Amino acid sequence: MRTLPAVAADVAPTAMTVLAADGRCLWSNGAAQRLGVRPDELPLAQVEPDGTAVDLPWPDADGATRWLQVRCHGFDHDGQPLRLYELRDVSVERQERDRGRNYRWRLAHIEQLAKVGTWEWDMSTDAVIWSDVLLQMFGFPPGTELDYPSYRQLLHPDDVAMIEQTLDSALRTGGPFSYTHRMYLADRTTLRVFECYGEVFTDTSGAPVRVLGTAHDITEMRRVQEELTHLAERDPLTDLPNRRALLARLNDLLACAGEPSGALLLIDIDNFKDINDVHGHAVGDDVLRVLARLLVRHVPRDTVLGRLGGDEFAVVLPEATANDALAVAESLCNVAVRTPVPLAGAGLRVTLSIGAASLEPGDTRDTVLAHADLALYEAKNAGRNRARLYLPEQYRHAVQRVNVVARVRDALDEHRMQLDAQPIIDLLTGEVASYELLIRLRDGRQPPLSPADFLPTVERDDLIGELDRWVVATATAALAAPSASAAGMRFDVNISARSMESPGFGDWVVERLRTAGVEASRLGLEVTETAAITNVAAVRNLAGTLRDAGCRLSLDDFGAGFGSFAYLKHLPFSTVKIAGEFVRQADQGGADPVLIDAVVRAAHGLGMRTVAESVERAALVPALRRLGVDSGQGYHLGRPIPLDILLGQGHSARDTPAATADVAVRHPDG
Repeated sequence: MRTLPAVAADVAPTAMTVLAADGRCLWSNGAAQRLGVRPDELPLAQVEPDGTAVDLPWPDADGATRWLQVRCHGFDHDGQPLRLYELRDVSVERQERDRGRNYRWRLAHIEQLAKVGTWEWDMSTDAVIWSDVLLQMFGFPPGTELDYPSYRQLLHPDDVAMIEQTLDSALRTGGPFSYTHRMYLADRTTLRVFECYGEVFTDTSGAPVRVLGTAHDITEMRRVQEELTHLAERDPLTDLPNRRALLARLNDLLACAGEPSGALLLIDIDNFKDINDVHGHAVGDDVLRVLARLLVRHVPRDTVLGRLGGDEFAVVLPEATANDALAVAESLCNVAVRTPVPLAGAGLRVTLSIGAASLEPGDTRDTVLAHADLALYEAKNAGRNRARLYLPEQYRHAVQRVNVVARVRDALDEHRMQLDAQPIIDLLTGEVASYELLIRLRDGRQPPLSPADFLPTVERDDLIGELDRWVVATATAALAAPSASAAGMRFDVNISARSMESPGFGDWVVERLRTAGVEASRLGLEVTETAAITNVAAVRNLAGTLRDAGCRLSLDDFGAGFGSFAYLKHLPFSTVKIAGEFVRQADQGGADPVLIDAVVRAAHGLGMRTVAESVERAALVPALRRLGVDSGQGYHLGRPIPLDILLGQGHSARDTPAATADVAVRHPDG
């Protein structure tokens, strides 16, 4: 065992104290005394007498815990075994060590929470140090040695040049940098996307000495962004470009230097509402999807086909002339009509109407859309299943339509719409059976507009519904007038297809009559054959409501729409009005009297009355009477007069035994 002088020589001037075997303190040097530590305050039994350093906690006078590093050396003094303890205050060192350990721990956990890894590039050694979190993000175990050549092999080949150019530029200029790149993980198959930020640190001369960087895996974020971008620019039903993408492409063409070149097609599915109503909206969606795939295969290359919404598609044709656009549009019409849409073993034939407009100098996006829409309007007016090219006169027609609608609306607001009454005569008795009320626009403006001038236009506008209700309301108020009630007058009003299809219209009519105190049997409604066969279900619903209340429903212009007698069987009309086309020459023989006879027999067999329209000559009356026609209407039998004059005349019930007055919105002259 060593002697005390030898041990003390090794450790001086460290704080020392000597303890006897029983723990008594035999000696302490000045440094130990300055520490102010008492041996009985320390768990010295934990320190072996082999010189190994042990850190022991020591509560100081303030109650805080300090740390002493203690080494024990055994020696023999005068035959007595003693222990020399070397004491060193390591509180500050331990705090610094713990602080560093805690910093690294916190940094690693922050990286894990933020899913961000860090790396450091020492320029002096060219070594790259990767954090454990970043290595794990790369698919490697913590602590893996990864040099730059190995890392470079994992980068997507298309991104390597961009990364190295960014780093080279940052090293030349100093300061921060960023880039986003793709990278294969350690398995060499999984591709991820990383967003990287870094900064170059330089010495006093400006030379780079260290580069610090972060990497964040944004693969999922990028996928979500791509999906959102896709949703923002694609139609979810057909996966075609949506309205936003189409208009952006159209803007690009219009923004090209020089004169714009190209064209736009607007495509509309004919009678698509009927497909939804008859087959259901799920089938309607299938039609849109199938048609989208069909059109994609047949539009020229380098064009953009998309869905604007509803049943409307559009095609942007770069470099196309007007004639080119019309040719493409006609080819798409032909393809659609030749390719039935398969539905549950059957084929649904779908037709298209297409409007084409070329891009002209000075055009805006809205101008081109308006031109194509006008051409589409012309295609539908021409009978559908065809294409039309925009022409300047179409714009003039559109302006005229807008002006007509505005004029009719003003007349309604200013109470300048009027009704004329034309009698319908019982051909057997010669008495007035009914009055058809004919709408007139008398606003004092030029040029005058006849019903034939304004009604076709108004029927394409929502205003027709308002006009129909005005007619019904006016007729109901007239029926409630004392003179009309005393005379037992009856009126019939003709309604548009729009009102016929409007939910609740029949209930509104019945409620109007009830409120006015008018018997429902005194008012009848007429619908044209064309409107009736277009929406049989709507007619049946309306007829049920009206007949339950006691109102009459007449089928107007029968024969003009090439309808079938089957409609008479399935639709509960009370009266059939025979189109003037068959009546005008009914006294001359030929096919007309044969057809009239067939209509009369069919109508009477179904319990319906018949009315012949356009009775303009006296010779027609006996001819129609012989054919069994019940009533007639026309200039020979009575010209229209203003309704207020009719009411002022105060016809007796004998003069009008059972009048049925018709508001013929479409047929001003009966």
